[in-house]
Amino acid sequence: MSTNVAANEKRRIQRIALPLPSRVEVKINHEISWNEVTRLTDISAFGAGFSLKRPLKRGRLVLLTVPMPRQMRNFDFSDPQYRVWSIVRRCVPARSPEGEMRYSIGVAFVGKNPPAEYIDDPSTLWEITHRDSEGLWHIAQAEDAADQSKLSKDDRRQTRFFIPEELKLEVLDPDGNISQTETTVTENISLGGAAVFTSLNVQTGAFVRIVSERFSIKIISVVRGKRNGADGLTRLHLEFVDHFFPLEGID
Repeated sequence: MSTNVAANEKRRIQRIALPLPSRVEVKINHEISWNEVTRLTDISAFGAGFSLKRPLKRGRLVLLTVPMPRQMRNFDFSDPQYRVWSIVRRCVPARSPEGEMRYSIGVAFVGKNPPAEYIDDPSTLWEITHRDSEGLWHIAQAEDAADQSKLSKDDRRQTRFFIPEELKLEVLDPDGNISQTETTVTENISLGGAAVFTSLNVQTGAFVRIVSERFSIKIISVVRGKRNGADGLTRLHLEFVDHFFPLEGID
């Protein structure tokens, strides 16, 4: 690589603190979607950082729209807005100077269009495989969980345990504050989600926090579904966002 080409590549990789306005569009599944307008904290040709009021799960694909400088783009150089699909690489909770709960998000750019599998199932999680010569990251469908090494082979790949694990549910409002609470038990639970009994008025797409005193863990979750069983009890189907549940401690 020549000196000039290497210098240009270095400038494209370098993260620049550029507070550009941006829109982040998220699809949890075919029924649940949301978007939020924010400002970037930094950006390069290959990724960006920003904060949101709601958390994003690592490995999820989101659509970022931003008036990005043309010299930093990989396509659509003449369009006023740069619409780039991105994979979530980091989600860290943090309070703003005003005390508002925010989530610091880092994404890597993967292209102009999402993979065909995303169209079929937006809930699919992804992982980075490599970056091509043009700067965009290549991705592949993620394994069900990357940190199942401590589990036996029979317990891997999101095995559901049909056991009553006691949890506390904390329903979060748009500002991240607790609006409702309830102590309940699970109908079933896996590394990445659970079905829990509830008497609360919680809608699909809402964010809740589950608290396990037994494992001293709190997990932000999104309500993927809600159903009434033949026994007349309501279940919430939760997808864990920021942590897996420690199944190695389940008896």
